[in-house]
This record gives sequence, structure tokens and C-alpha cells, in this order.
Amino acid sequence: MTAKITTFLMFEGRAGEALEFYTSLFSGGAVLSVTRYGPGEPGAPGSVKHARFTLAGQEFMCIDSAVQHDFTFTPAISLYVECDDEEEIDRLYAALADGGGALMPLGSHGIGAKFGWVSDRFGVSWQLALP
Repeated sequence: MTAKITTFLMFEGRAGEALEFYTSLFSGGAVLSVTRYGPGEPGAPGSVKHARFTLAGQEFMCIDSAVQHDFTFTPAISLYVECDDEEEIDRLYAALADGGGALMPLGSHGIGAKFGWVSDRFGVSWQLALP
């Protein structure tokens, strides 16, 4: 059997918002399944117990952790996106940086025609490249 590796994102109360935002940005973005916490379960009722979604053909999973942690996302791990054209990289950079922050502004940086790095409003880090 070949192991399958899936990116898993752990949020603390904003997984549903992130799920909808990400799937709206990318072609092929789709929610595959969502299970939510109910009354009496460890997570806040209505928060995401487990979800699967796709972005541009890549599958992801996410949750709202029922436990508070002393850690969150870090730019040391990022999602790397190769864009098809300048319009796409500009659109994604603007949308992902909105409410987040620029780690590296859009420019050449010696990494293809155009490159930018952002941390989105949820703290997830994205590298956007136009080869």
C-alpha cells in the first residue's frame, strides 16, 4: 500500500470561515465533507470537527481544535502555489494578504517572473510564484 499525504490545518474556531474562503479562491475549490461539533461534544457547537476540501486538485483537511494550544501556524511551513498568469498571482496575493500580512511583497526576487509570500488572516503562510 502506498501512503497518502494530505495537508492538515488546525484552527481554533475559524476553520469553517477558512474553508469557505480558500475554496472560493482556487479553481477546483470544493468542500468534500464537513462534520461539526454538536451539543455536549468537546468542541464549540457548530465548529468544524473535521472537514475535507480540495484546492486546484490537491486535497486538504482541517479542524477546529477542541483544545487551546500555545502554538499556531508559522511561516516555516507554507503552501506553495504556481500561478498560471500575472492576473492570477495578483488576485491571490491581494485576497490572501487582506486581513493578514505581506512576508515578501510581489516582485522578481530572482524566483521566476514574479513571486510573493503572505500570511493570511488565519495565519496560514502562502508562497505565490509565477514561473
